[in-house]
Amino acid sequence: MKRVKATKANAIIKVLAIIVPLLLNINGLALATTQEAPAVSPVAAAAIEPHAAAEAPEEAHEAAAGGEEKAGDVIMHHILDNNVLAFEPFGEIELPKIVIGGFDISITKHVVMLWTVSAIVIGLFALAGGTFKNMTSRQAPKGLANALEALVQFIRDDVAKANIGKGYEKYLDFLLTAFFFILVCNLLGLVPYGSTATGNINVTLTLATFTFFITQAAALKAHGIKGYLAHLTGGTHPALWIIMIPIEFIGLFTKPVALTIRLFANMTAGHIVILSLIFISFILKSYIVAVVMSVPFSIFIYLLELFVAFLQAFIFTMLSALFIGLASAHEGHDEHEAGAAHH
Repeated sequence: MKRVKATKANAIIKVLAIIVPLLLNINGLALATTQEAPAVSPVAAAAIEPHAAAEAPEEAHEAAAGGEEKAGDVIMHHILDNNVLAFEPFGEIELPKIVIGGFDISITKHVVMLWTVSAIVIGLFALAGGTFKNMTSRQAPKGLANALEALVQFIRDDVAKANIGKGYEKYLDFLLTAFFFILVCNLLGLVPYGSTATGNINVTLTLATFTFFITQAAALKAHGIKGYLAHLTGGTHPALWIIMIPIEFIGLFTKPVALTIRLFANMTAGHIVILSLIFISFILKSYIVAVVMSVPFSIFIYLLELFVAFLQAFIFTMLSALFIGLASAHEGHDEHEAGAAHH
């Protein structure tokens, strides 16, 4: 009986000795081979043929070029814009490079994503519009039309009307377009073979620039040129204008910069975190790390990114409405003008 138990114990130990290195992916053989490699003596090194020494740099360069990409390179390739649409393992599409008059207007991955998002948004509202068109007064929208109606009413009542107030209807088209465009851009980056166009600072800067010009147009329309310039003084004494005017002028541009950085940084950071968590298991070469940490945490961050996609679209739209409302508000404007006239 003792012999049988001893035999079973030996068998279990042998099985563990095979499985544990596989799980931990210990490269014992490669390490032993490296350590046992005989060192080349100076005499033998001097005896090497001259042409072999000349070919060494080329071989090293080819080995470096043909080596595996590092985790950071793969992450940056996924985050940054480029002229290749990759559909691994099916292949890739080279996008055309166009330069006119020294200006690079090439079609890139993020440009294709912008076109795709525009087509999706137009298609969604075309379908919803067709549904509403065919409905009677006693029918209620269902499915896609119902979801879009709820989002539109939310932006209209809780974002545009609440922050702009009277005359919000003039800016509702821009706010709705910005919300749905940013939302679909964010969600499309979470789809396989997709890319987050809002992770490109050029895209977020363009969206923020639209908000900036609309905000200034709203201020000029509400107050006129005289009132617009009066706001730059802050209603202070003329002796303080040399300080207040530069501060107020710089403040006009800090708002769109904040919109640009906030959206760009949040969407880029989420993808970097997900890819970094996935690559930890590859760097450590451990199945245990992948099962215990990489996969669960990546799924959690991915679900969090779904929430962030909606949140960032809402924040950009809400802040845009807030800036427009502050620029067109008449509260305090008369006080500024009266103070300036008194001084």
